[in-house]
Amino acid sequence: MARLSSIDRLPNEIRDALQALLRDPAVSQLEATQRVNLLLEEELSDIRVSKSAVNRYSQRMEDVGKKMRESRQIAEMWIGKLGNEPQGQVGKLLNEFTRTMAFDTALKMSEGEDVVEPKLLKELSLAIKHLEQAATVNEKREREIRKQYAEEAANAVTDELHGQDGMSEQLEDRIRGILLGKA
Repeated sequence: MARLSSIDRLPNEIRDALQALLRDPAVSQLEATQRVNLLLEEELSDIRVSKSAVNRYSQRMEDVGKKMRESRQIAEMWIGKLGNEPQGQVGKLLNEFTRTMAFDTALKMSEGEDVVEPKLLKELSLAIKHLEQAATVNEKREREIRKQYAEEAANAVTDELHGQDGMSEQLEDRIRGILLGKA
């Protein structure tokens, strides 16, 4: 098993401070390294970080950020394309993304690389399941509302046309059937 880097061994609050320093364009990596080491000294920790460790961590976080931005752009493109498609298409896309992430994670785990935690994949899968269930409920509710509206419109038209001169019952039934989607 690979040894944890000095950055990975940092206490959470100091790692959070390092991340904030790295996001600040006014702070160099050398300055971030010095500030983090000062924080570690104040806490009487025996851990120290090197500039190269901070640089590797910064590059790793930038790579992760780049992948996230690319994934977001791809998802927006596909969701934009599938926006007029049935709701299930977006769910299929999300499921495919999750399958791909699971495969990549398994592959990287076998190679001993840093990976997305399997727990995160599980939570993502559950979130997708809940989204799909909500979409199904919304779609069903919308169909019921449309059906109810069509029935009300058919009843209103039937009441209005009933008994009009020249209007046969067959024609009334035909109009009702069209409004209810049965013709």
